[in-house]
Amino acid sequence: MGKDSDFYKEKHKTQTLKLRSLLKQLPGFAVDYIHSKEMTTQTSTLISYTYDLITFFNYIKDSNPRYKDLPIDEFTLDILSKQGASDIYEYMRYLELNIDGCAHEMGKRAIARKMAPLRGLYSYHLKNKNIREDPTALVDLPKLKKDKNIVRMNNYEVVSILEAIEHGNEQMSDRQRKFCEKTKMRDLAILTLMLGTGIRVSECQGLDLNDIDFIVNSLTIVRKGGGQDVLYFGDDIHDAIYDYVHTERELITPREGHEKALFYSLQGKRISVDAIEKLVKKYARMVVPNKKITPHKLRSTYGTALYRETGDIRLVADVLGHENINTTIDYYAAIEDEHKRQAAGVVNFHREDQ
Repeated sequence: MGKDSDFYKEKHKTQTLKLRSLLKQLPGFAVDYIHSKEMTTQTSTLISYTYDLITFFNYIKDSNPRYKDLPIDEFTLDILSKQGASDIYEYMRYLELNIDGCAHEMGKRAIARKMAPLRGLYSYHLKNKNIREDPTALVDLPKLKKDKNIVRMNNYEVVSILEAIEHGNEQMSDRQRKFCEKTKMRDLAILTLMLGTGIRVSECQGLDLNDIDFIVNSLTIVRKGGGQDVLYFGDDIHDAIYDYVHTERELITPREGHEKALFYSLQGKRISVDAIEKLVKKYARMVVPNKKITPHKLRSTYGTALYRETGDIRLVADVLGHENINTTIDYYAAIEDEHKRQAAGVVNFHREDQ
């Protein structure tokens, strides 16, 4: 149940083995840095850090003929310390746009994310007095503007997307209708659950049947950071999940190792994150074609509605599982702006005719 379920145990094992495999590609001084983060950072994040550092070392190989034939796992701290601020700026320009070899184009947010583990690597070795200078400290990262125009769905759009699942949509072909009919109860349960609780797509995927308590209307989830949490839901979610469990789910013959999953694919496997994302986008395109709706937008739709109803930002942060309330405050700043706009013209002072 929850983080002790077979799914999460296997997921952790798979990620750990993947990280260990990737670390073999890094030089020892970079492996030391990754190991220093293991107690405070999720394995999935460390995997991303490792990929980002591999990208940086491969860039050094490609941009400097001296290291062209040197495997990156044989790089030394001397190579790291020889990189100056100008080299780091060049690397950032490389991340922004490269048309030779490994072609790519990245935005400011992606560049900032890739710079995070590199800055951490330099900071770690500077702190341990293994290097004398940290060139990344002299480099300005891209300035990221806070987006107040967060995409959400209004109440009409929420109702429309649920009705499209349950009753179909005029844009559907006969073939699409027949296919959607096979997973109608499952899709309705997933969308109703995500819209009514704000859980992440990964949290939804990881649910087992015994994580749902139909008596008290609660579900046990494993948060992004690995912690376990209990959320409560209303009658609409209760009915949608209950109906799915006692109809479509009973007709599925689960594959070995997938018997406990709540939501199945047609192949009898636990539904994947990718499959949930695709079904959300599929129905959203039918009823909200002017908005790019993803599972995360369902989350922000719920958070917005909860904040409007309660005005309690701490409650929103707690229910959404934000470890830092500033994340919630920044994210829902647009609602505060709406409140300010509502104040315009509410109070009027009229001068009497002289």
